Amino acid sequence: MNESSLEPAPRARRHASSTTGRRMARLVAIACAGALGVTGVAALDTTALSASAAADAPSRTLKASRDVGLVSTAPNLPAGFRTTFTSRFVHANNIRQHVVIGGEGPPLLLVHGWPENWYAWRHVMPELAKDYTVVAVDQRGIGRTEATADGYDAGTLADDLAALMTKLGHERFAVVGHDTGAVVSYALAADHRDRVERLAFAEIPGPPGVGDLAQPPAPPMFVPEQLNDKLWHIPFNRVDDDLILDMVSSNADAYYRYEYSIQGGGTTLPDSAIRYYIDLYTRNRDILRASFGLYRAWDVTLDQNRAVRQATKLTIPVLGIGGENSWGELVGHGMEPTATDVTTAVLPGSGHWAAEQAPRELLGVLREFLAPYRATAAGSAG
Repeated sequence: MNESSLEPAPRARRHASSTTGRRMARLVAIACAGALGVTGVAALDTTALSASAAADAPSRTLKASRDVGLVSTAPNLPAGFRTTFTSRFVHANNIRQHVVIGGEGPPLLLVHGWPENWYAWRHVMPELAKDYTVVAVDQRGIGRTEATADGYDAGTLADDLAALMTKLGHERFAVVGHDTGAVVSYALAADHRDRVERLAFAEIPGPPGVGDLAQPPAPPMFVPEQLNDKLWHIPFNRVDDDLILDMVSSNADAYYRYEYSIQGGGTTLPDSAIRYYIDLYTRNRDILRASFGLYRAWDVTLDQNRAVRQATKLTIPVLGIGGENSWGELVGHGMEPTATDVTTAVLPGSGHWAAEQAPRELLGVLREFLAPYRATAAGSAG
């Protein structure tokens, strides 16, 4: 893919809700047991993990860099990116948050997943900035946003984003969340219903703990090998012990490369992006610990979803986005218990890393979904 240009997007396939789709989604969810940020069950040849990458690992762990994570040092950005976008630090909800901001128009908040940061959106940000004020945030403890000892449940992370947008002067806004960022974005829309105009939810089959889909019977301990290969990082990341930090820091290159490959639906990310993320996540031990925070607060998030958020469905428009080689239409079906107005889009040829693997296709569905929000904002301004 040419990282400096984006062509007009082919229209992604649209899917209506169906009983069959809901049944399939439930079966997958049972196997996943409320898993977070995982992809479909298709087999994947993991030999893409090169010997050279493994050999490189010892020299790439826990590297310190004062500037990694900023726009000024990010590799292979689209042409003109730094003309439009700048890094900013904003103190909101009692933490120092890093955001990348640019463009003009109604505000659009982009919330990354794991293990990524704002950089995951780099291919779609320039085009979106033509119509929106784009705010791509680093979640608490990730990238250049402050790491804290606690506060990694979805409710607190959502409060971070609401406070950030207030500080930036945006009372109402649209949100696009991917992977763990989708979980946080759902909490933001549910907990701050007077703030979020539209929600695009990408690449997990619905918020965990909401509706029948997300509360399946316990799965067997041993699932099929191909599914286990995609799920094992979730219970691993949830283990609240420094053993996990020791294991990851001692072989970070291989650990993260495996995730980018196994979740990629047959491909992986460019090497420059992988190296960027590894350096960002492992630049010191406190940052590495914080990067597992949302996983370790998973039980709190489940309780919040079940006890509070599922009681009242969202009434705003919601778009469920899945990669064809990943969660596909199950994302939209998984959102049906949470909202009254759900549309599903599937990105052809994409795995889990939608904004990096299929930016043109993602732009196509986002433009269509966000168009009424833009039109309303323009009318109000006029």
